[in-house]
Amino acid sequence: MAYLDNIRTFVRVYELGSMSAAARDQRISAAVASARIAQLEDHLSVRLFQRTTRMLSPTEAGQIFYRGACGILDRVAEAEAEISAVTQAPSGTLHVAAPLGLGRRLVAPLIPAFKAAYPRVSVRLRLSDRKLDPAAEGLDLVLFLGTPEDSSLRMRKIADCPRLLCAAPRYLAANGTPRSPDDLAGGDHVCLTLRYPGAPEGQWPLQEGGQVRQVPVSGPFESDDGDVLTQWALDGHGIILKPVFEVAHHLDSGALVPVLPDTPPVPIQLACLFSHHRQQDPKSRLFIDHVVAHIGAELARTAPRPAA
Repeated sequence: MAYLDNIRTFVRVYELGSMSAAARDQRISAAVASARIAQLEDHLSVRLFQRTTRMLSPTEAGQIFYRGACGILDRVAEAEAEISAVTQAPSGTLHVAAPLGLGRRLVAPLIPAFKAAYPRVSVRLRLSDRKLDPAAEGLDLVLFLGTPEDSSLRMRKIADCPRLLCAAPRYLAANGTPRSPDDLAGGDHVCLTLRYPGAPEGQWPLQEGGQVRQVPVSGPFESDDGDVLTQWALDGHGIILKPVFEVAHHLDSGALVPVLPDTPPVPIQLACLFSHHRQQDPKSRLFIDHVVAHIGAELARTAPRPAA
């Protein structure tokens, strides 16, 4: 397996462009990662990377070997998947990513039951509100809210999640209650916005008169962590736009109350992204099925109820 480990390390170094980043990704030391690349280069009698003190870039030989190495790893994964299907005992490590709120409230609680059902599978859950590339990040599955930009990936839709605007009663008592989207666009209210590198400009898509209106919003509070925004809202600092499942318990307790219920935000798609060859992996399919079955029930439980 040493040669295969060397290939896996080479692929991650190539994709991440950094020896130390690849080492962290594979949970090995930078020295071990460097030694694996050196062993490959000795075996192939070529230089795979050009190294300087400031950068690392693949040579022409490295680019050629990368294409072949990806094919090797794909075929190994397919062979392992076929064995798992035959033995009905999926095994290995599943790398899963999800946004913070979705991961903490819906995905993480499902993992122990999945692990109990498939004890030979280990799950590594990574939570981040920024957009992640499954191939570049070494991930098997990425659960996300929104619309994917990369059409080269496979997608499985799970559900449409209703969203709402909400704020703490004390914020509304101090600042008044918005009566139309114009009150948000006019800057009369503090809107708490999610921002991260590559995020779109602050606009909230609200349903008004049967149409979708992109309402520009702004405010002095921004974060790349959705839970930070929720806490700011609870502390009375502004209005947030959230999937209902993330704030259902705060709505039930009265800590947050709906804002502009007659012009609600457009529901957001909850889906799963994965590369084409990952679809053949039994543990990936089983995990997606597990998530679909249980998240659907939770979304139904937290769905907004019609007014009496």
